[in-house]
Amino acid sequence: MPILLITLIWIDVAALAVAAYLYLREKTRRDVLDAIGGGDKTSLSRVIRAPVEKPMGRFTERLLSRAPTVWSQDASIREKLVHAGYDGQYAPAKYAIIRVASLIGLPILALIFGPHDSFMKTIVVVGAAAVFGLLLPTAYVYRAIAARQDRIRRSLPDALDLLVVCVEAGISLDAAILRVAKDMVFVHPELSREMIIVNRKTNAGVTREAALRGMWDRTGVEEIRTLVSSLIQSERWGTSSSRVLRITSETLRRKRRFRAEKKAATAPIKMLVPMALLIFPALFVVILGPAVMKIVGVFSGP
Repeated sequence: MPILLITLIWIDVAALAVAAYLYLREKTRRDVLDAIGGGDKTSLSRVIRAPVEKPMGRFTERLLSRAPTVWSQDASIREKLVHAGYDGQYAPAKYAIIRVASLIGLPILALIFGPHDSFMKTIVVVGAAAVFGLLLPTAYVYRAIAARQDRIRRSLPDALDLLVVCVEAGISLDAAILRVAKDMVFVHPELSREMIIVNRKTNAGVTREAALRGMWDRTGVEEIRTLVSSLIQSERWGTSSSRVLRITSETLRRKRRFRAEKKAATAPIKMLVPMALLIFPALFVVILGPAVMKIVGVFSGP
């Protein structure tokens, strides 16, 4: 079977998988909107409730039990997965299985579809695939952590503005957190889920200080740590929580603006590499090409 046909088959399979995922996601979103639009009082609590893991089959449980303990029971890996948003009970074991499958599967694919004209070339390709398979899951987790933290960081000022409005209207901080979490469930789902967890912990008897610190532990966002420290200090000394929230919101908006200005200032420097490698050679060919051809024609003689 030619390589081009195999590639087209894999592209078709990936396209079907993406289409199925988008369809299920859109269907879930419509079901959620229908639930909110209805008159059921428990519909909104059902929307923001954390997903419960389904019971797994015997084969999956057997695989998870055979996962490497070095990867599945490491506290640092569990913390990174929680920061990335994978806080399920079996998330570390699943991550270990994915790493093993990637470490074994990619070299096998490289051995099957790689070049076979030279033994040394085959060894190099298989070794590169093994290294890539070892580093790919870790790189994905780090990228997921950075993306999730960036989304939470960008959503904090809006959440704090809503908290200020609720607190100044006379609502307690716990009720304000729940109210803002319900309002932000579709706009900023990551931060909304973390606020729901904080509210549930306080309702279960956990102190507000421990619940807020747990929010920092689950996200790893430095701005949340500063906010939590300020709220704890204001609660201890009896100062106004709305003032702390307002000042923190203004500070975060200022930081976000400075971060955007920094990215805009570094954009010309980042454009130098593609310009030097892609744009300038094409310009040189278009501008200097005719002159070079005339010079070569003159010196080459009749």
